[in-house]
Amino acid sequence: MNYVPVNWKESLRKECARRRLSPRTFKTYHYCIDKFLKFAGKGLDTISKKDVRLFLESLSERGLSGSSMNTHHMSIRFLFEEVLNKRIWIDIKYSKVPEKLPLVLSKEEVGRLFESISNDKHKLMIELMYSAGLRVSELLNLRVCDLEIDKNYGYVRGGKGNKDRLFILSEKLINRIRELISKEKLDNESCLFVSNRDKKYSARSIQQVLKNASKKSGIGKKVHPHTLRHSFATHLIENGYDVSAVQALLGHKSPETTMTYVHMASPNMINIKSPIDSL
Repeated sequence: MNYVPVNWKESLRKECARRRLSPRTFKTYHYCIDKFLKFAGKGLDTISKKDVRLFLESLSERGLSGSSMNTHHMSIRFLFEEVLNKRIWIDIKYSKVPEKLPLVLSKEEVGRLFESISNDKHKLMIELMYSAGLRVSELLNLRVCDLEIDKNYGYVRGGKGNKDRLFILSEKLINRIRELISKEKLDNESCLFVSNRDKKYSARSIQQVLKNASKKSGIGKKVHPHTLRHSFATHLIENGYDVSAVQALLGHKSPETTMTYVHMASPNMINIKSPIDSL
């Protein structure tokens, strides 16, 4: 290698910032690369493809999942290809990640979940996250100026992949959102949801609200914020909306990602009959 930065951590941070990757992504890359370099015990200028392969094999022997191995591989690859502009292991195959269908609540379970939340603001937050298919980070970063309330839609600004996208506003929630803005005297640049101490809620707070509501409702499932997004997409498919419409609302790059929710939809709800019925 002709050039290796003296401080790879700072170079990594700058490249992540330039690409507008999230702080969480930088933290993950940093952790995985640091672990690899400690394993290799070499300087960046002497790292080889064999070192990477041995590292990944060691992870496999420790029983790490395919997704975890892929994360480590992608982190190392990002450092060498994107930060150092060096390609040294193009032919290393990624570990296959078993396809698992996500947990999805039924419409009846979603209703029971809402009924189990007594705090009005918390309930509105959970209902909005489900009704618009928002990620928890998108909900917490939502500002008043991102909403076009009179037009029944809003915008996610700088979502996953630093992309903006439009989301739908439920007619059932609009008046309650207006009341919240008026009651708390929020200006256009204010976050829509702030705590009693005038600070943004944390993702952990939302997780706790869902955990408590799930337990109280008797659903018997571990409900996470992303469960609501999975349920939103599946219920849209069940309601007859096509994959391309759902893909746009979720902000997916590929329709293949959205197709997962077709598998989750109830066959009865989407009017699919077994071929034996026509014999």
